[in-house]
Amino acid sequence: MKELENILSRFSSLAWGPWLLVLLTGGGLFFLIYSRLLPFRYFGHAVDILRGKYDNPEDAGDISHFQALSSALAGTVGMGNISGVAIAIYVGGPGSVFWMWVSAIVGMATKFFTCSLAIMYRGRDSAGHIQGGPMYYIVEGLGKKWKPLAVFFSLAGLIGALPAFQANQLVQVMRDIIFIPNGWVGDSLFLFNFLSGSLIAALVSLVIFGGITRIGAVTARLVPAMVLLYMGAAIWTLATHLAEIPYFFGLIFQDAFTGKAVAGGAVWTVVITGIKRAAFSNEAGIGTEAMAHGAAKTEEPIREGLVAMLGPFIDTIIVCTTTALMILVTGVWQTSADNGVTLTARAFQQAIPGVGIYILFAAVLFFSMSTMFSYSYYGTKCLGFLLGAERQHWYTYFYVLLIVVASVVSLDVVVNLIDGMYALMAIPTMISTLLLAPRVMQAARDYFAKL
Repeated sequence: MKELENILSRFSSLAWGPWLLVLLTGGGLFFLIYSRLLPFRYFGHAVDILRGKYDNPEDAGDISHFQALSSALAGTVGMGNISGVAIAIYVGGPGSVFWMWVSAIVGMATKFFTCSLAIMYRGRDSAGHIQGGPMYYIVEGLGKKWKPLAVFFSLAGLIGALPAFQANQLVQVMRDIIFIPNGWVGDSLFLFNFLSGSLIAALVSLVIFGGITRIGAVTARLVPAMVLLYMGAAIWTLATHLAEIPYFFGLIFQDAFTGKAVAGGAVWTVVITGIKRAAFSNEAGIGTEAMAHGAAKTEEPIREGLVAMLGPFIDTIIVCTTTALMILVTGVWQTSADNGVTLTARAFQQAIPGVGIYILFAAVLFFSMSTMFSYSYYGTKCLGFLLGAERQHWYTYFYVLLIVVASVVSLDVVVNLIDGMYALMAIPTMISTLLLAPRVMQAARDYFAKL
């Protein structure tokens, strides 16, 4: 296990080199400037679309705008917001939160472009069903000669979409926060992890074998409920520490450029940690979000792009910031050696003694399960593109099995594997989106002229 951790750590570090930072953040900054902040100027219109004002049940697609955003948010507003933020502060200090914000702002522009393309260049799978996502808009938008890039994305997506992080962290919070303190775990932690993973796999199976329609219906109910539950508890905590919040905002800005909270004052560690965790949190430029939005019932690509750009705002600017401030104002980031979801649990425990830990457990359960529902769809679409729609259901069995495997391996193995694959997925997604950006802008000009 230790050797596997070292191999995957080197793989993740290599994949997340400076070149990828330029591609993701630099590419997002290009989209922001190239669009002249156009998506942001129509923020209100995006909300109207989300509310169903422009829904047409006769449009091609499988799910509504709201269900598409819910499915995408189920994959993004999840453990990245609870556990990922804790890891960012643990590794990169408070300053990493600032770089998460930067990544989210440029990520909103990135999502506008990637998800507009997911509708603009939808293709048909081998069964004749309309599909969207980077692999389809690469082939349909750039031409057949670019298919190797689409295949590269799909291969990386098979691993990147696995539920390893969610399953691992859900079992961790069950074990460390609920079962061990109550003396409900026997001598074998491995057996507990295995049985817990098997139970989670069984629950996930009940939803994911129903496909995107059932996933969209379930997440449309789960996502608003889990966000309200989690945010309600978090806002209560911040309200009781109101006087300390300005200080920690200042610390975030200061540490972002000094790295004082990191050993050796390594600013680069702060920057790369923030951007990695933001990418895992809001997935802008990775390509998974385009697969969910590509299933929306709409004939207007720009509408779906506008809905999609709300994702990083909700996910990172609102939810991640709230989690970060909770960890900072309660002081657990300095007084606890815990990492991941357990560190966030300590913040809840200190802020709301007695019940806080159970509120977090409920939130973690909803967050991780809904994310696992959405990710299964992403991997299935990748396999369907590679081997044909008639074989894509094979991935679902592999996916369920990996939930059990992820429950018994270490957090480092899981984080480095998924981080590395996210980096590989970003390469074809960002390259193809940059090449097709002029077509999105032409469609945007036409759409807003009609509007």
